[in-house]
Amino acid sequence: MKKIILSSLLVLNMTSAFAQKFTWNQREFEAVNTKAEIVNMDGAQVLKVERDLIASPFDEKNIEASVDGPTYVKLTNVDMENGTIEVKMLSRIMENSPFPAARGFLGLAYRVDQENRNFEAIYLRPSNGRADDQLRRNHTVQYFSYPDYTFSRLRKEANGLYETYADIGLNEWIDVRIDFQDEKAVLYINNQKSPSFIVTKMLGTSKKGSIALWVEIGTIGYFKDLKVTKK
Repeated sequence: MKKIILSSLLVLNMTSAFAQKFTWNQREFEAVNTKAEIVNMDGAQVLKVERDLIASPFDEKNIEASVDGPTYVKLTNVDMENGTIEVKMLSRIMENSPFPAARGFLGLAYRVDQENRNFEAIYLRPSNGRADDQLRRNHTVQYFSYPDYTFSRLRKEANGLYETYADIGLNEWIDVRIDFQDEKAVLYINNQKSPSFIVTKMLGTSKKGSIALWVEIGTIGYFKDLKVTKK
């Protein structure tokens, strides 16, 4: 009963402010345009994160301007230029999602500046991973750089260079590791020896900053076993 009460208090506190700080796994986080809750899943305490549609409204008629923004929980007191992020993540699509085409968007942001104005990110669309349509499969993994290089701009200008396929799905734990060094970022999924995705040249202007657990519209994201290594 005590764990349930603590989780409920956390939700109330975090929805009362634009960016509320909280502690999870002995680390301090800041919720930016999100709602978060510590929940019990299969005997483990995990972090549940959703986009806060009051702090960050969504306009289905203007999708490009409504997505790929600072919708995450961010580690405080972290300033990394290069390093490694490891985490397990699971996504579900909300019932009555405000965006019918939601794909279970969740991922990692890094080099996040203090004001949340610039960052790099790689995220997943798990429902695309096993779709019958090959084009959808090709859009399973996505890099973007906030604020200038959204998924839509990169898809138009870079001809698929910043997205790819991965064998993943909804409602399953996905092991994710991102190594980022100078201009390059490499993504490993489910402990594979070879990278699932390589970003040879990142496009952002932020050269160092914090890391964050990122979600997008229509998605309930769960995270556990976070490890951050600074190089």
